[in-house]
Amino acid sequence: MNRKWNILLKGLAAIGAVIVICISISHMIGIGSETLGDIAREHPQPTMTPGPEAENPQSPAAPDLSQAAGERDDLSGPVSGTSAESVGGTPDESIGGISGEAPSSPSPGGSANLTENVPESDDVAYPIESPDATGADRSPMNHNLPNKTEDVKESVLPGFSLNGDLMADARVTWTDGFYYEPLSDGLAEYITGVSYPADLEQPAITTDELSYVHVLYTDFDGNSQEGELICNQSIAPDLVEIFHELYRAEYRIEKIRLIDAYEGDDDLSMADNNTSCFNYRVVSGSSSLSRHAYGLAIDINPLYNPYITYNRDQTINVSPAAGADYADRSKTFPYKIDEDDLCCRLFKEHGFIWGGNWNSCKDYQHFQKTP
Repeated sequence: MNRKWNILLKGLAAIGAVIVICISISHMIGIGSETLGDIAREHPQPTMTPGPEAENPQSPAAPDLSQAAGERDDLSGPVSGTSAESVGGTPDESIGGISGEAPSSPSPGGSANLTENVPESDDVAYPIESPDATGADRSPMNHNLPNKTEDVKESVLPGFSLNGDLMADARVTWTDGFYYEPLSDGLAEYITGVSYPADLEQPAITTDELSYVHVLYTDFDGNSQEGELICNQSIAPDLVEIFHELYRAEYRIEKIRLIDAYEGDDDLSMADNNTSCFNYRVVSGSSSLSRHAYGLAIDINPLYNPYITYNRDQTINVSPAAGADYADRSKTFPYKIDEDDLCCRLFKEHGFIWGGNWNSCKDYQHFQKTP
């Protein structure tokens, strides 16, 4: 009996010892954990911060205008004018060495009908597109500061910068922002070798016979911008009056820049939908000077109003090539010039001929005048 009690007591003692040991170990672990937690709170690790992201992501590439096609003009170089010929009412005839724009070719029957009208020029229902301008915001009536909203950016007007107030004494102002004046020596030098020939002994027109024209216009985004043209002195009064009326009506024009901004390349200027006037060049396929060479012709929104010639196989040539979508004049689309368009009506009222009325070709962008 005593032996059994001894065994039981020893077993209970062993169990108690195990319990004591477990309690001690648990206590030790608890203290250790608390101590590590305290250490972690008292000595935090430094936090890693991400490095700055790239600040200059590559912008999308600008469209390449160098491949813009156009069959209208030969830009291989300036040539001198030809002798005076008879005055006629078609684009194929010459006036004082100035040739019209149209090569002689048949026109497919009915292909040039103008069956659709565009909205009146003061109709603001045109779709909105972004203007092409660079620089800082400026005010439209304060010396080359074309901006009525914060979104309009500085336009580049080399003609204005070069003329400045040098020709102010000879300036003729129609109204604020609309004036014409002679070319300064600096402006004449700027265009020489680009839109004006540098190596002709007897050019058909001198820079003294040209005028610098400053206008305001409403761009495709509905903002007021400044534009500039060089033209023959004889049509300068017409241009300031016409563009003033277009501006009052908020008629949309994408841009009005000297063609020198395009190195005198008419194809590039048309593809960029630039409205321009003077450019000493010949008519495509001839040695006769274009009326643009005399500053007597102007092209308005040329991308949407292309120059079209007709081939004997019933195919057509469209210039600029990017304007092919606008060759079908039976369609309705914005910025289309037709008989009812305000721009067309104004130029005709001032005695200009519209290329859209020609038979052997159609030059919907083109207006010219015989002095």
